[in-house]
This record gives sequence, structure tokens and C-alpha cells, in this order.
Amino acid sequence: MDSPVPPSPTGPGPRRRDRHGRGMRGPVAPPQVPLSVSRAAVFGDLVQDSVERLERRWPQLAEVDFLVLDVPPAAGGGDDSGAWADESVPLGGVTAATSAHPARIVVYRRPVEIRTKSRDERALFVHEIIVEQVAELLGLAPESVDPRYGGGDGQD
Repeated sequence: MDSPVPPSPTGPGPRRRDRHGRGMRGPVAPPQVPLSVSRAAVFGDLVQDSVERLERRWPQLAEVDFLVLDVPPAAGGGDDSGAWADESVPLGGVTAATSAHPARIVVYRRPVEIRTKSRDERALFVHEIIVEQVAELLGLAPESVDPRYGGGDGQD
């Protein structure tokens, strides 16, 4: 009737070992390995690299906020059906400075990722988008913001 062995806890407590007794699995990759870096973080790094390149030439860009959003807001309000049917999806945008907030340049991650195949192609495309937005903000031609705009060489 009385069992000398107490029943094992079956609750949702933390497991210390797997069912075969070999210990719990470790992470797939250590944090230093690029495998553990998200696509959004890699994209953010591409934007930051491009901004740093331009800030060396245009110091006034230090006062501009550069943002990365996943997708652009839907055009035409709350009805999502066919919101972008008549126009192309924007890759970036610029908002002039006001008394409430500084100027903002936004790059939309997903539309850029869909249009590019490799990391190098994506880096060049991101830089071109940022150059175009900076040119619009400053009222200049993209070629005057970055002389290599559209040239294909993504290195500084």
C-alpha cells in the first residue's frame, strides 16, 4: 500500500537533463558566430555603415535620425486590399525636421531584401537608397551627395 519511493514531480518545472540522460542541448551557435545574428540586425549594420560613410562627407547628417522599419505603412488607410495596387512599394522615405523632432530618413527592410539576392548587392542597394533620401533632404542631386552613386563600387 505505502510506496517507499516518492512519486516523481510531473509538473512544468525546469528540466535539468534530457530523457536519455546526456544533458540538455546547448545553443546551435555561439553568439560570436554570424549564424546567430538576425537578418534585421545585419540589415541595420548595412544602414549604419552607409550612414557612417556619408557622415564623413556631410557632418550635418549627425543630426538626422536614420530608422529601419520592416515594411512601409499601408497606403490609403485601413483597407489593406490592394493598398499598393496602383503604385510601387517605397524602399525608403524622408521627413523634414520640425520643432518637435529632427529630420528622419527611413529605410524599409523587407522590400529591399526581396529585391536583392546577395549581401553585397543588398549593401550597394541600401547605400543607393540612403544617398537618394539624403539628396532629397538636402535638396541636392544624388551624384553630389556621393560621387560614386550608381557606379557599382560599394567601397569607400
